[in-house]
Amino acid sequence: MPSSPRISLAEMARHQGGGLSSAGTDRWSVDAHPTLADLSECLFFSPGDGRIWLNDQRMLLIHSRSMGTLRRELIDKLGIDQARGLLTRAGYISGARDAQLVRERWPDADPSTILMAGTRLHTLEGLVKVVPVSFSYDPETGRYEGEFLWHNSCEADEHLAAYGVATAPTCWQQVGYAIGYVSTLLGHLVIFREVQCRAMGTAHCRVIGRSAELWSDAEEDLRYLNAQDFVGSGMLASEADATAEAGAQGAGEQDDETDLVTALVGTSSAFNAACHLLNRVAATDATVLFTGESGVGKERFARMLHQIGKRAKRACIAINCAAIPETLIEAELFGVERGAYTGATQSRAGRFELADGGTLFLDEVGTLSLVAQGKLLRVLQEGEFERVGSARPVKVDVRVVAATNEDLAQAVREGRFRQDLFFRLNVFPIHLPPLRERRDDIPLLMNHFLKLYGQRHGIAVRGFTQRAIQALLNYSFPGNIRELQNLIERGVILAQGHPLDLPHMFISGERLNDEVLSLALQGETGMLAGKSVEKSEEKSVAHPTASPATQGLLDVLRQWRQQAAGEAAALTLPEMERRLIAEAIERAEGNLSAAARLLGISRAQLAYRQQKGQG
Repeated sequence: MPSSPRISLAEMARHQGGGLSSAGTDRWSVDAHPTLADLSECLFFSPGDGRIWLNDQRMLLIHSRSMGTLRRELIDKLGIDQARGLLTRAGYISGARDAQLVRERWPDADPSTILMAGTRLHTLEGLVKVVPVSFSYDPETGRYEGEFLWHNSCEADEHLAAYGVATAPTCWQQVGYAIGYVSTLLGHLVIFREVQCRAMGTAHCRVIGRSAELWSDAEEDLRYLNAQDFVGSGMLASEADATAEAGAQGAGEQDDETDLVTALVGTSSAFNAACHLLNRVAATDATVLFTGESGVGKERFARMLHQIGKRAKRACIAINCAAIPETLIEAELFGVERGAYTGATQSRAGRFELADGGTLFLDEVGTLSLVAQGKLLRVLQEGEFERVGSARPVKVDVRVVAATNEDLAQAVREGRFRQDLFFRLNVFPIHLPPLRERRDDIPLLMNHFLKLYGQRHGIAVRGFTQRAIQALLNYSFPGNIRELQNLIERGVILAQGHPLDLPHMFISGERLNDEVLSLALQGETGMLAGKSVEKSEEKSVAHPTASPATQGLLDVLRQWRQQAAGEAAALTLPEMERRLIAEAIERAEGNLSAAARLLGISRAQLAYRQQKGQG
């Protein structure tokens, strides 16, 4: 069945002779792009196949009353605090996605304009009419302050309908949206707080937003961004932390760094799903198998599992199976009796004995040899073992937690991993997604590591430049969180108190994706170009006469007509459009989003015109 055409709201308004109201938000920058009309161009309906699109993101058009019913049931079933947390996190994800849309669609817009775009999107999506009172953003310090009025809040209306006049602000999802949007754009946490609410009987809602360090009591606000109590935001950096003196080793600072090192940071749906599973299994003694790519935080999750479990007061022993030679793995796991082999001058307990009553974490368990796998299986089955050189069995009570970046099921099929051991370990699997699948967490992680390494190295930190934020938000992170961690530690050391920029972080051959590099060329000098840009330059050199920058459009058309003279197809306007689209897709190497940017249209518009040309 062919896809149905997508209809832009802006096109509908033009055809009907109407206009789209700016909702009062254009009084500061009427002509700055993206305007409300620009944003409405990104909204498309596809009635035939049941989809609505905001640029590349699928949207839903649902009744406000149905959301009010869901909201009421969440409050009644879970209580105010849990319901508020759920709705705040849902709003945060929505705001973060809209921020990504604006960055990708209008890469050359200045910070003030893209900040204003959030108020317009909030209005366009029907949640509330946003009227800015004032806002200020200092790109040098990264500090943000703003005040906004919210009119016609659907969340306040639904709360009033369900419970009557409230005693506290109720626009939780919209506050989460504002936090997610501005924090993602600026690369550091900005806390919004509703100080007046229509649900409390006022004429409108009033919200105030500030960078997290400007609030003296932001912990309560951050609590609602965390899906579990053991999850930290990692985002609060006080002025004292940012300017910590080098070499200071006070006990309080050491405690703060310990908290930063052990914190789990995130608010994305994939991260929250893993946290929910962790919370469910923590109170049991079930064997847990963490899977995922290298660098996604498997050991951090394993240690948190121990900390929130019933064995938290006992030892948590970790061993990297890949780092120990096969000839020593048995001695490391089970211990050695004196005289068991040459050089064994004294008896030594193995990791299982050291972890008795606590947790043993087996990292990279997929690298164990088949012989070592058999010995490990016996301990898991019987709960006992013998030291090397001893025939006396040793009983232990250990919770085993394992991790691997391999597909163990595939390893079983290939004969590299024992099937019986796989079933013993795979009691409760938890998959940790790569960082590229939880991009909503990148702003949180950026500032978590910025604070951690600024405090560890005694260096005052001042945030990130705009192009550094843009690069980090779009980088593929093949090394996952470990790579992000290394990039920011490197940047803190090299920046020496200045905002972290690309030359401070990407200095060891990291490959920024083409889209980020092409965006960074806007108004900058001395920066790298991506594949699509390089190929465009190569083609312009190969065909200098075809450059629209030096010729009129009719000259280009005449040359194109001469090149196509031997072809059967007539060079009609639809044919020109088809060829232009095909060329853009070819130059972008099949990346439709990049091709759309080359043409100056949205991806949805490109897909529609491509389908129209093929039909």
